Amino acid sequence: MSDVEAKAESAAESAAESDVVLFAVLGTADGKKIGVATLNSERSLNSLSVEMVALLRPQLEAWQEDASITCVILQGAGEKAFCAGGDIRRLYDTMVECGADKPNQYAEDFFEHEYRLDYLIHQYSKPFIVWGHGIVMGGGIGLMSGASHRVVTEKSRLAMPEISIGLYPDVGSTWFLNHTPGRTGLFLGLTGANINAADALFVGLADRFVTHDKKSNVIEGLLAADWSGAGDTHFGVVSSVLRRFEDLSVLPESSVRPHFDVINQLTDGDTLSEIADNVMTFDSDDKWMQRAQKSLANGCPMTAHIVYEQLRRGKKLSLEAVFQMELIVSLQCSKHPDFPEGVRALLVDKDGAPKWQHSSVGDVSQEWIDTHFTAPWGEGENPLGNL
Repeated sequence: MSDVEAKAESAAESAAESDVVLFAVLGTADGKKIGVATLNSERSLNSLSVEMVALLRPQLEAWQEDASITCVILQGAGEKAFCAGGDIRRLYDTMVECGADKPNQYAEDFFEHEYRLDYLIHQYSKPFIVWGHGIVMGGGIGLMSGASHRVVTEKSRLAMPEISIGLYPDVGSTWFLNHTPGRTGLFLGLTGANINAADALFVGLADRFVTHDKKSNVIEGLLAADWSGAGDTHFGVVSSVLRRFEDLSVLPESSVRPHFDVINQLTDGDTLSEIADNVMTFDSDDKWMQRAQKSLANGCPMTAHIVYEQLRRGKKLSLEAVFQMELIVSLQCSKHPDFPEGVRALLVDKDGAPKWQHSSVGDVSQEWIDTHFTAPWGEGENPLGNL
């Protein structure tokens, strides 16, 4: 390859990377501005990559400091997904290469910077709207959960399906699954159950339901709004516009709400083994419940223990401490065999037959569980210690 060809290829790669997130600034009628960020990788269902995170954080920070920016909108390109999760396929390659012994710098960077971005959104000082249309899973929920205005549509499908790949619900799930009504958070984490807009509103993962065809009306309403008040009033401005276009009469039927009492009964156990047995042996002819049961039955036993343990340990943790703990668990998962095996079975070989390290929830030892909550850097400072 000639020098000219090499430079052209490098330039093309840089351009492609910069295009994975599109940024725009819209002018309002009263001279203010609205920042719009679009995850732009339709082919991967806008899966969150290191490049996306690297572009998003500095721009969101800049908009937060810019007095002319009144609010921010984060959306996904296309009609299928806001964000289907993290780019775990690339993470898989580094896990295979590094194994359990070699340091995995990519995994460290991936999780640390993703969590810093999620934390920034949780703490954002201006109205932050996430348009959660289509698939919103894993890392997508991480981006959405901390926003001040989380919008779901008739096509929204949310889930934390990590039990199927040997990871666990991260990106702040320890926080928000502990804040759902009853023990629905534990159930959703253990089963990776798919939920719709009505469910997301019920469990507290969304704030507003607006049909997708009203998106342009919402943006027009925001551009025409009066932003002349102090910054703290801008949250009310956004709420007022969204409320105007919300139509709960067309909200899809919830799956979680009618099962609320049953979910609380099934998850009322003294041990994880008892809870898992309750869920998997429950006699139901409901398809949503049956899919949830199947996911737990076929899922990674170690993941089930992490979910149970993270919610127990995280019940009274601050948001900062939650992300610090999750960084430990995520890096440990990247060193242990279940996570790469789950990705292999789902995304690489696609045989759908992962060989988990344990045959059942009851076979996992407490020692093995504890290793996943032990800092891989020993006595050193947590990389997220300065949140």
